[in-house]
Amino acid sequence: MKIKVLGCSGAEFPGYRPSSFLLNGKILFDTGSLTNILDVRGQLKIEYIFITHSHLDHIMGIPFLADNLIFERNWHPVNIISIPPVIKAIKKNLLDGSIWPDFSVIPNIRQAILTLHELKPHESIHINDYLITPYRVTHSVPATGYLVENNKKRRLFYTGDTGPTEATWKNIGERQIHGLIIEASFPNRMEEIAIQTGHLTPRLLKKEILKIKHMPEKIYLTHLKPQYAKDIKKELERLDIKNIKLLKDGQTFEV
Repeated sequence: MKIKVLGCSGAEFPGYRPSSFLLNGKILFDTGSLTNILDVRGQLKIEYIFITHSHLDHIMGIPFLADNLIFERNWHPVNIISIPPVIKAIKKNLLDGSIWPDFSVIPNIRQAILTLHELKPHESIHINDYLITPYRVTHSVPATGYLVENNKKRRLFYTGDTGPTEATWKNIGERQIHGLIIEASFPNRMEEIAIQTGHLTPRLLKKEILKIKHMPEKIYLTHLKPQYAKDIKKELERLDIKNIKLLKDGQTFEV
């Protein structure tokens, strides 16, 4: 599995891009950085978009993508996939026609540029060589992470935004995670606001990792708030967990 990090920041500042991860050029997880990174050729390759939750920094690329593709001769429908509460929020608040054209009915309802699909928690979908399954995480709005397994039984789990959770790791169970993309948004001193808003600090992150039955081969850190990044990085170093790596915008890695 080849993952390109379009964006991995917990906020949008100059030089920092919100969450978006591209799997083998065709499958996208979240759209915080999409149309401002990929050219039209790259955008046309995207067939499926999995959304973790409905916060703006994870969905804002959807309407711009649709607007760009509709004017290309060789456009194709793009499938937007998530758990039911997230799809309902996107339809109600982003694609309702009030702040942007509703591309789920354009150019017509039978063949729209965007098609919305609900995927229940623990319900798997086969796409190409991948089996993708949503698992609920703890956040301030309904949210899900995604377990991606290829035909070689290599597994990637992307949490999206999450606070401390028990059920997520219990549901994943005995399965070995080879690549874990997990967040650490705030420094330890802001633990209260992190828990209140459904996020993690380095100290909370270590507690989450200890809940996983089998230590992931690689742990990739995402969603750091840029204004606290220096403090978070220092605290992550003190965790003394050797297989943790900080993600960077634009990098590519394999699981």
